[in-house]
Amino acid sequence: MDTTALDLRTLAVHAGRDDLTALGVHVPPIDLSTTNPLPSIAAGGDSYEALASGGTPSAGGAVYGRLWNPTVARFESALAQLEQAEAAVAFATGMAAFSAALLAFATSTGKRHVVGVRPLYGGSDHLLASGLLGTEVTFCRPDQVAAALRPDTALVVMETPANPTLELVSIRAVADQAGDVPVLVDNTFATPILQNPLDHGAELVLHSATKYLGGHGDVMGGVIACSEALAERIRPIRAITGALLHPLAGYLLHRGLATLPLRVQAQQQTAGQVAEWLRGRPEVAEVFYPGSHGDPSGVLGTQLRGTGAMLAVRLAGGYPAAERLTSRVRLFTHAVSLGGVDSLIESPAALTHRPVAGDAKPDAGIVRMSIGLESAADLIADLAHGLQAH
Repeated sequence: MDTTALDLRTLAVHAGRDDLTALGVHVPPIDLSTTNPLPSIAAGGDSYEALASGGTPSAGGAVYGRLWNPTVARFESALAQLEQAEAAVAFATGMAAFSAALLAFATSTGKRHVVGVRPLYGGSDHLLASGLLGTEVTFCRPDQVAAALRPDTALVVMETPANPTLELVSIRAVADQAGDVPVLVDNTFATPILQNPLDHGAELVLHSATKYLGGHGDVMGGVIACSEALAERIRPIRAITGALLHPLAGYLLHRGLATLPLRVQAQQQTAGQVAEWLRGRPEVAEVFYPGSHGDPSGVLGTQLRGTGAMLAVRLAGGYPAAERLTSRVRLFTHAVSLGGVDSLIESPAALTHRPVAGDAKPDAGIVRMSIGLESAADLIADLAHGLQAH
């Protein structure tokens, strides 16, 4: 079957399940094996070498659980199809995936310089700023990428919509400035349902799979979608560092993809209603939601196929108002993370972006919300209660 012709809703249900009929099962099985029988010394050795060097199992089988797992591979296949990529490489967390990208494209190549397009997720920003993996970083705005490049630049890292203020960035404009330097796009907020960065000039697409891909707040993971050639550069890093996604997590993430289009559509509709209500509140100085500040990047409706379910507000009362709101809501859970079926609320400056340098840290009066599957009316009532002065 030509899956490229399928609607996203259909693809999300069927991708990564091609081998199930031959196996005689309807639901993808979970293979928890940590080691695998070898048909012979020679075949096992050949397969080990193929896996450790970035390939896939040969006649020698899967060999060892740190190198490859069939349950994880089904999730990778499904996510790759949704991102219109040749391959995907899954990791234990999103930060493990990002670390592997830095090691594969910067540290191990001799080109140690990375351009970080701010704003970025606080964990990514912190890892780049720390130089922990031996990289050097130049942070810049989206229109400053060309000026930030150096002869030893190995990677350009960006995020759109950006965390936490939902800033929209043209991937094509950044890629044009980057030239031959690979561009990695964090697509966690948009998901492959609303945006496919590879179609706009990026070479690598990063997801914190913990968020929308899993969608239920009960599984952690990360994944990079890219060409097969680039995947072969990333897989050895995963094998050597032992960062492979656990099979049970691979199963849960694959299951989560089946409902991803429906969840994103429903959450996006509610988020739009909540954002519109917040615009009329005197306690709210500014609403951050795609389209709220116009679209100077020109990507809404083209690169980005919807507004998504993440939003943020800058409260007129600053930090005290943020503290009051997050402590008074009852339906919103005051917690980090995002993309689940239940709504979350947090202060980026105090939590997810706490390690970010002062000049790039979000205002203390900004509160970020991840809108879940609850009723818009109920969420609005909860926020109204939280915004009350007394």
